[in-house]
Amino acid sequence: MTNNKEKNEQKMSENQHRGSQRLMFAGKLLWVILILAAITVTATALLVSRRRAHLATLDKNPSTFTIRRDDLLVTVTEGGSIMARNTIEVKCEVEAAHGGMTITSIIPEGAYITQEDVDNGKVLVQLDSAALEEELTQREIDFASTEASYTEAKEANDIRIKQNESDITTAELKVKFALMDLKKYLGEAIAEKLMEDANPESKSITDISSLLEDPQLGGSASQELKELNDNITLAEANYEQAFIDLGWTQKLYDKKYVSESELKKDKLNVKSLGFKKEGAEIALKLFKLYDFPKELEKLLSDYKEAERELERTYARARSKLAQAQANLKSAQSRYQSRKERLNKTKRNIELCTIRAPSPGLVTYGSGTRRDRWRSMRGSGIIAEGETVYQRQTIISLPDTTEMMAEIDVHESSVDKVRPGQRAKIVMDAFPDKTLEGKVLKVAPLPSQERRWFSPDLKVYTTQVNIEGTHDFLKPGMSAKVEILVERLDDVIIAPVQTVANLEGKKVSYCLTPDGVEQRVVQTGSFNDTFVQIIDGLQVGEKVLLSPPRLTEAKAKGKPEPRVESKSKSETKKQQPPGDKRTPEDRHFELTDEAIERVMGYLAKINPKKSEELKQLRKSDPEKFKEELRKVMREQSRRFRQNRGDENRRTGNAATGSQNP
Repeated sequence: MTNNKEKNEQKMSENQHRGSQRLMFAGKLLWVILILAAITVTATALLVSRRRAHLATLDKNPSTFTIRRDDLLVTVTEGGSIMARNTIEVKCEVEAAHGGMTITSIIPEGAYITQEDVDNGKVLVQLDSAALEEELTQREIDFASTEASYTEAKEANDIRIKQNESDITTAELKVKFALMDLKKYLGEAIAEKLMEDANPESKSITDISSLLEDPQLGGSASQELKELNDNITLAEANYEQAFIDLGWTQKLYDKKYVSESELKKDKLNVKSLGFKKEGAEIALKLFKLYDFPKELEKLLSDYKEAERELERTYARARSKLAQAQANLKSAQSRYQSRKERLNKTKRNIELCTIRAPSPGLVTYGSGTRRDRWRSMRGSGIIAEGETVYQRQTIISLPDTTEMMAEIDVHESSVDKVRPGQRAKIVMDAFPDKTLEGKVLKVAPLPSQERRWFSPDLKVYTTQVNIEGTHDFLKPGMSAKVEILVERLDDVIIAPVQTVANLEGKKVSYCLTPDGVEQRVVQTGSFNDTFVQIIDGLQVGEKVLLSPPRLTEAKAKGKPEPRVESKSKSETKKQQPPGDKRTPEDRHFELTDEAIERVMGYLAKINPKKSEELKQLRKSDPEKFKEELRKVMREQSRRFRQNRGDENRRTGNAATGSQNP
């Protein structure tokens, strides 16, 4: 018990000691805070007093500029980058059905390709062709099978042509022979007359029998008719002779000169010859009524049937030939298709090996907007193991013997820039070296790449040639270009800040012995520093660099009136009163045209996000605009990042270093 009591007392003593330490620390901290606050208040008061003293000094001794005559150079200055005037782009030409091609090896960036390398066929890029090699084997098998089918179809077509010729010849002979049989039976004259009739088969038996009376009748029918008539004539003659003989025999029998048997014999002979006469007449009648029409009908039918069979033979020949030609054409199309696919695969395998087309400095992909769209599906990096797509630029080979600077001229100054104007170029890496050049070309339309992400910013791509050859120039270097627009000799000039806008007029404040006098001035051309004074001020007069209204406004903490300087700052949009949007939101102004343009672009790169925004646009238009601004800001950020990465990569390649 005693030990426990001692332990409790010891713990209480320790707690009291710790509490006293905390109070002491809190007291010290409070004193430190109070001292710091006093120092801050004292420093603030001192700065305010010094600022007021400085303003008072300015009011009593204002800064002035003495108007003078001098030369005025009107220039347009913009930043840009150095690039070669002539650049050969090495693109991926492999037509990949799905996805892209993997880089297995690539020449280091920054290497220089010589003419000897071009002549020796130096390999710049090697793409993975393993899948294409497997595809080639299958293509060769398909082509061999299709080639056999094509040969078979071609032979079948030739056989069908010859068979059709034989069938048609046979059918034509049948028609010819049937006509010959008809002419043989009737004679050529009657046969031709009968063929001239539109429908000879429609003649009646009477009409056909009447042909026997035609004097032009010939052929076997005429011969047979003659034989029948001759038979009748002979039978009649025999009958008459037998009848005469019977009369003489009867007389002799009556006188008992011949026997009764001889009389009976002559009577029987007369009767028999009478039957023959009747038979000959009946045969002629049957020939006229039945045999002749029957034979003629048969011959006519055979002839017409032969003609119809000839037409059918023609039709069958056309049909079978058309079928054979269709099979041949189909086989030929398959043959050509398989052949083209085989050649395409072979060509793609050859294109996997990219050789040096010309001398130049090796720089990796130029990063065009289309390449950036592709990069959204992949890494967008040109390196071994990465994927590239058809028509994507892998390597650029700029000709460093002829360089130029490419800049973006703001729309407020583009009307001043003309091809042929002289320019000075200064590289950021070599600020002590100034190069000469002239404007080559000014784009007729604003830059499309800037327009996608900054609809309100209109700049025109301008190319400026650099005279001479300079070894230190590398593609991708940052540069500042000053274009000489106009040179005015011996004109009255004043600093641009001395001219202000007041109630629609341009005024300056001139310092006279009587005080400050406000002058209305007329200005002319200007640059970033000076403006030409056409009227209102004379040489030797002094003007205030800070007009009284500006100085007074600064002293009272009021907004400054706008100064007319016509520099680049005047092209920036002023924020309207009450506009609480951030500068970034004002930059992404959502007009109907901008919305449609951004939605169309988003549908290509991110269809899912595009559909979500379409639904949101219908349900909540304000929230839709807010989300669309976020998308535009994100795309703008990516664009600037890609441009920065591209410039750094190109700059590293120009200096011979490698990307990490």
